[in-house]
Amino acid sequence: FSVASKRLQQIFNKIYLNAVVKAWHAEAHSPLKTKAYFESLAKERQKGCFESNDLTVRHKTSHLPEKALLQIFRYVNLVDLARCAQVSQMWMLLTQNSSLWSDINFSSVKHKVQDQIAVNILQKWRPYVLRLNLRGCYSLHWPSFKSISECKNLQDLNLSECQGLNDESMRLISEGCRALLYLNLSYTDITNGTLRLLSSSFPNLQYLSLAHCRKFTDKGLLYLGSGKGCHKLIYLDLSGCVQISVDGFRNIANGCSRIQDLLINKMPTLTDRCIQALVEKCQQIMSVVFLDSPHLSDTTFKALAECKLVKVIIEGNNQITDLSFKLMSKCCPYIRHIHMADCQKITDAGLKLISPLKHILVLNVADCIRISDAGVKPFVQGSSGAKLRELNLTNCIHVTDASVTEIAQRCHELTYLNLRHCENVTDAGIEALGNMSSLISIDISGTSISDMGLRVLGRHGKIKELSISECRNISDTGIQEFCKGTKYLGYCHVSYCPQLTDEAVKAMAFHCHTLTSVNIAGCPKMTDTCIQYLAAACHYLHFLDVSGCIHLTDKTLKYLWKGCKQLQILKMLYCRNITKQAVLKYTAKLEKQEHNDADPPSWLGYDRDGKVLTFNKKHTSEPELTNSSK
Repeated sequence: FSVASKRLQQIFNKIYLNAVVKAWHAEAHSPLKTKAYFESLAKERQKGCFESNDLTVRHKTSHLPEKALLQIFRYVNLVDLARCAQVSQMWMLLTQNSSLWSDINFSSVKHKVQDQIAVNILQKWRPYVLRLNLRGCYSLHWPSFKSISECKNLQDLNLSECQGLNDESMRLISEGCRALLYLNLSYTDITNGTLRLLSSSFPNLQYLSLAHCRKFTDKGLLYLGSGKGCHKLIYLDLSGCVQISVDGFRNIANGCSRIQDLLINKMPTLTDRCIQALVEKCQQIMSVVFLDSPHLSDTTFKALAECKLVKVIIEGNNQITDLSFKLMSKCCPYIRHIHMADCQKITDAGLKLISPLKHILVLNVADCIRISDAGVKPFVQGSSGAKLRELNLTNCIHVTDASVTEIAQRCHELTYLNLRHCENVTDAGIEALGNMSSLISIDISGTSISDMGLRVLGRHGKIKELSISECRNISDTGIQEFCKGTKYLGYCHVSYCPQLTDEAVKAMAFHCHTLTSVNIAGCPKMTDTCIQYLAAACHYLHFLDVSGCIHLTDKTLKYLWKGCKQLQILKMLYCRNITKQAVLKYTAKLEKQEHNDADPPSWLGYDRDGKVLTFNKKHTSEPELTNSSK
């Protein structure tokens, strides 16, 4: 028996060793096969394995047709497009397709583009160029502007923040680009001379931005309506042009009476009389945006009552009252977008007044601290409740679970909800939102939500944007449960939650590979390990804020450099263990980076070693979840 047992053991050992050797051979052979495959591709490229009438990729890794590849290339910036041209002869031919050069965006490479590059591209493709974006291209001067004038079919030109632009440059451009419909001159040094050119050279101009251009005067605005004039103008942005008086607005009204969209932001000199002078003859206005214009009052809305407004955006105003809402309800039956943020005199009565309106899709009453359940509930029960797409109640501290439950029951089309700093919202309200299939973006920062509410919200499965900053009742477990239920999360901000650890970020990285924006600022328990998880799995990351993560070291930057090739913005304030040398080495290609090695400020609530302080001043630096349409 012992002899047989010994023999069986020998046979088993031999079979086991054979299996090990075969596995090792297969593992060693795999890289050789991979190498051979790429070598064969290189040989095919050298032989020119393509036909001029069939630009379909030949090898088995891609069968995309020409139209699909061209569509992909349209999302690639100029530098990467040049790299694509070096991949293969076929790709090189595709990058020369004229359809890719009808829309040229130099702004995406504004720190690299020089006159020679711009001139070469514009001269080569000038017959095809329809849209040209030069925003922030500070290195461009006369040669580039001369080349722009040769693009005879140009319709859309963005020269915002071009430091080399002046009246003479605009004269060159005006000589050739007579077909312009869209023109952005914001943040440039143009004067009255350019405004005179606009009226004589661009008679078809429809969209014009003069935002923060401080060197023209009221007389310049008189030119807009003189002669042929810009009589077809329907969009005008005068933000920051504090030199304009009532006479200037009257000049605009006399010459440009077809204006429909009016933007006047960051203009503390704007008064009711300015708007009254404009509206006397511009009665086709449909959209107004007045951010940071504190001197406007209900009188402005009395003047605008003559217009059929569909969009109103006002922010930071203590003069406007519920009377403006009453005027909207009476005179603007088709209004769709109401943004009245930080207007301290707006009350629940105002929301009740607009509840009969039938077409409201967006309502923003952020920082209107008098708003409570008594206003929110009647509004969502009103005619627009079932159609509402976006609702922002940030800092409406009197709003409770009662309103949230009503929102969940009535607003079946709601996609964006902001309850930031609504301190009386708890798990009970958040759980009601779990049944809203339309909701994809939610900000519940500073609420009383706990792991239980987060777990229920995770079952929703369709959330793409989540902000839960300053939520002291959630833990790693809540983040884990939420992430298990969602596959589409692209935006996750959990900043100023000092109780969270690496396990929370591990769950994000494991379950949410499409993350593009992550904020873990003010989370002192995070270490390099969490960044290692993130960099290994989230290759689409564009934005990351790790400010106040005091235990991060240079390893963090190395992990990000290797794994997050698309990272554009990185914030590392109060990270004393990340050295300046590492920042210089690993962040050179980022669009923006912020770093200092200072000790964390007291408002973060912990010291340089992560120990909790006995007092904690509420901070104001965390940006709220935003959307371009908010």
